[in-house]
Amino acid sequence: MAMPRPTVAQLAYGSLTVVLSTFAMLLLSGASSAVGVALVAVSALALGLLVAMTVPRPGPRRPVAVGRPAGAGRSAAPEPVRAAVAPAAREPVRERAAS
Repeated sequence: MAMPRPTVAQLAYGSLTVVLSTFAMLLLSGASSAVGVALVAVSALALGLLVAMTVPRPGPRRPVAVGRPAGAGRSAAPEPVRAAVAPAAREPVRERAAS
């Protein structure tokens, strides 16, 4: 079975989470040793993966119901909408100049 490809939203949210959480954790923890920085980086990657996996995937498109809204309880058919159109403006007739 083929693994589904990540969407653009998943990549964007995951990457942004990794970058921002790494920056925030390094500032807040004050880690300066290699082990501390590696621990912060691994935890930021795990958090980014978690965020990317929880972004909802677009599902199959469902057809939109045509007709009345669900809450309309009227039994009579809706009246058609009539548009009022202004009569066309007539241009004055121009005489052709004799040449």
